Amino acid sequence: MTESNAKVKKAFFALVANGVRAAPLWDSKLQTFVGMLTITDFINILHRYYTSPLVQIYELEEHKIETWREIYLQYSVNTLISISPEASLFEAIYSLLKHKIHRLPVIDPLSGNVLHILTHKRILKFLHIFGSLLPKPRLLQKRIQEVEIGTFKDIATVPVSATVYDALSVFVERRVSALPVIDTHGKVVALYSRFDVINLAAQKRYNNLNMSMREALESRSCCVEGVLKLLVDSKDVVRGIVSLSDLLQALILSPAAGGPAVLQTFLFLSSVPSVKLETSVWTKAHVRK
Repeated sequence: MTESNAKVKKAFFALVANGVRAAPLWDSKLQTFVGMLTITDFINILHRYYTSPLVQIYELEEHKIETWREIYLQYSVNTLISISPEASLFEAIYSLLKHKIHRLPVIDPLSGNVLHILTHKRILKFLHIFGSLLPKPRLLQKRIQEVEIGTFKDIATVPVSATVYDALSVFVERRVSALPVIDTHGKVVALYSRFDVINLAAQKRYNNLNMSMREALESRSCCVEGVLKLLVDSKDVVRGIVSLSDLLQALILSPAAGGPAVLQTFLFLSSVPSVKLETSVWTKAHVRK
């Protein structure tokens, strides 16, 4: 949890120190949660206020989160989207996809506490664990090129010679989770994700967004988590991208692709409270008892 009156820089450093990508924002005046602080906010701040390596980003160093929210909310409707523990997993999935968000807080309506935060990854892991209990959708037996899952046209990429600021521009404009980094021949040489951007805070290099993607990739200290699947041809040229939200959309909300199995999955998810996903460390063994 992060106080909305905390300084922006301190809050993002806290995310890095705790190895998390988002935190609920608490307003002590209103005594309620008012939003989520995410890597997207960090990217938007850097993209909006960066000018050159010689000029300090005052808005990042000195602004409070509530000040940034006031500025940002002038250009968008960004109320806190959440669900209650009694809501079904299907409702959670539908809310994630409808609002195009990656994190959905589950809030206790009585105490107002955030019980946990649902993500695409956790829900897909849940479905994988319970996969043996459900019929397999037809699309799982098909090749990716046979089903309409993912993006295969106008794919967002960034050249290895481009700057980190160029990559931030693509993140902001295209709202993607990660970017294939390509060389002069269009060959994929790496993947640069939103989480890589928050590492700029850890390395204290956010004041030099003119560095090339090559430099940024060479200096990063960790590998990229599986936020999406790149589809490349024999020459390593990217031909398509499948994200976690694409998979959820296809598995849960696309009956034509999944057939009757999707309906049964829908009924199953509609009967499972969202709180079960986090509060129970379920295994297949638990289910069979």
